[in-house]
Amino acid sequence: MPNPFNQQIIDEFRANHGRVGGPFEGERLLLLTTTGARTGAPHTTPVAYYPDGAEQVLVIASAGGAPRHPDWYRNLVADPRVKVEDGVFVYDAEAVVLEGAERDRLFARAVEAEPGWAEYQAKTERVIPVVALRAVPKDGPPTMAVRSPGEAVQVVHDAFRRELAAIRTEFGRNQGTTLGAQLRVNCLTLCQGLTLHHTGEDTALFPFVAGRDPSLAPALERLRREHEEIAVLLDSLRRAVSAEDADPAAVRSEVERLTAELEAHLTYEEEVLIPALEPASA
Repeated sequence: MPNPFNQQIIDEFRANHGRVGGPFEGERLLLLTTTGARTGAPHTTPVAYYPDGAEQVLVIASAGGAPRHPDWYRNLVADPRVKVEDGVFVYDAEAVVLEGAERDRLFARAVEAEPGWAEYQAKTERVIPVVALRAVPKDGPPTMAVRSPGEAVQVVHDAFRRELAAIRTEFGRNQGTTLGAQLRVNCLTLCQGLTLHHTGEDTALFPFVAGRDPSLAPALERLRREHEEIAVLLDSLRRAVSAEDADPAAVRSEVERLTAELEAHLTYEEEVLIPALEPASA
């Protein structure tokens, strides 16, 4: 069983779809379930993670600089098949321990974003592992811990809001004249996620809603137009982030512009879609 501190975080995380308070408020957390190397029993642990594109996320087995690897790391070395809960989706993943130059590059990227990782490394003789969690493809729709399609819309929207808030906070910490490498990746991963989300809505969700309630056609057309407008903002952000000499102030301005437009879009979409997707008895 998790210790009482971890169990409190796990319970809060699951009850609030990834949102927690206290010392981890605003931080990127996921729940990682591994299979006990000795017991064969499932063990769930809250861990910090870093975005790394659409295909994987990264976790760091620091254990606060302790001399031994954390239990969850030893478990996934014995059995790399794990379960990930990110507050929106629950999915199986393959845990890949990164080695050599790739490990060093990604650990350095994490240290640039949060110098505390270097302090942990300095405290221990072991090389702190970096692990990539790569989703295992599955048939059918993704698994979500929600009670209705309307709640699913709200949960996904809130996750994008949290990610934008985290990125804006990270810009506050980025005091240099260059754009941090991990911050660059965070922005590009957000752009990927929003593009995929809006494509899914245009091709699947909106036609489904239109079939249920044809009177919503004008609202859905407005939402599609807003998707096109947001796509332009995402392209501007990508170009600003991808520039070799990316100016942090210019990128931050693009993030703020995207945030304002996206918040207005999400709010309107919730007003339109959630009532249409909730069960009639709700």
